[in-house]
Amino acid sequence: MNHIQDTLINWYAANRRDLPWRHDPTPYQVWISEVILQQTRVNQGWEYYLRFVGKWPTVTDLAAASEEEVLKMWQGLGYYSRARNLHTCAKQVVKQYSGAFPADFEQLRKLKGIGDYTAAAIASIAFNLPHAVVDGNVYRVLARLYDIDTPININEGQKLFARLADELLNREQPSLHNQAMMEFGALHCTPKNPNCLLCPLQAQCLAFAHQTVMQRPVKLQKLKVTTRYFNYLVIRIEGSIYLHKRSDDDIWKNLYDFPCIESEQPMTVEEVISSEKFVHLIENKHFTIIKVSPTFTHKLTHRTILAQFIEIKLEQKLLQIETKDLILARETELGSFPIPRLIDLYLNT
Repeated sequence: MNHIQDTLINWYAANRRDLPWRHDPTPYQVWISEVILQQTRVNQGWEYYLRFVGKWPTVTDLAAASEEEVLKMWQGLGYYSRARNLHTCAKQVVKQYSGAFPADFEQLRKLKGIGDYTAAAIASIAFNLPHAVVDGNVYRVLARLYDIDTPININEGQKLFARLADELLNREQPSLHNQAMMEFGALHCTPKNPNCLLCPLQAQCLAFAHQTVMQRPVKLQKLKVTTRYFNYLVIRIEGSIYLHKRSDDDIWKNLYDFPCIESEQPMTVEEVISSEKFVHLIENKHFTIIKVSPTFTHKLTHRTILAQFIEIKLEQKLLQIETKDLILARETELGSFPIPRLIDLYLNT
């Protein structure tokens, strides 16, 4: 066991990447980096991390920001609930702990958006407390090292891997150990083309001995992907454009897009403008269809969105549309609103 621990830490010392959140691993910086990297590649998350800590150097600064500012800064990363939870968590840390993250796993775990993994990362990396992290990289290293065929995305598998990670943890150097495990999985024991022939753990790797490396880890089939059809109405009038703030418990909550008519199957322009929702929205105002976009395909984790954008010119403002969820904004000010990646792609096409 100690040989594996020492090998990992020695490998990490020689091969670790020079990442900005490793320069000064304060609880705040560890937290920001881990939340950003939960569903984001390092090369993309790097710039977002620098922007976040540059604009909000402390958790108190982040807590004082508006949600729209945070969502705008997050724009392009996806999984926007992470950004909302990040903001809520910052406020909790300021209110409950006077702006200092608690050096306790259980207290960290109670904060908004912080699960076992993030709590273990903050506790171990920032406070050097003996809590093992288990992320995708760690799952892969452990599954291959011990040749485990139990799926990683079932309760039994998660408990098994958490126990193995804890047993392997170097309790004298948990910060270095956890970072070494994650980095080893990210750079050496990779999903495709792992460098097994030059692996310092080859002699201890049961999957290498059993020739099952590429079958580990085991993961049950993903949920079925559903398709949604969005018919966006890009309504312009005298240099302004109507925006819709998504407030329902759905994707992109609290981000801005355009008024949308969702359908169960593709709709023609004629079907859209004759629909009850369109008639109610336009209020018998005279309108001109300027152009209709090709279909945009936007893939999310368990959804595929097929969207068409119908650009409409009005001569009179709408009356009923001015609500808390629907606003008229100057086109020159669109850059200040947090918008989904799909809308950003359309506006830049």
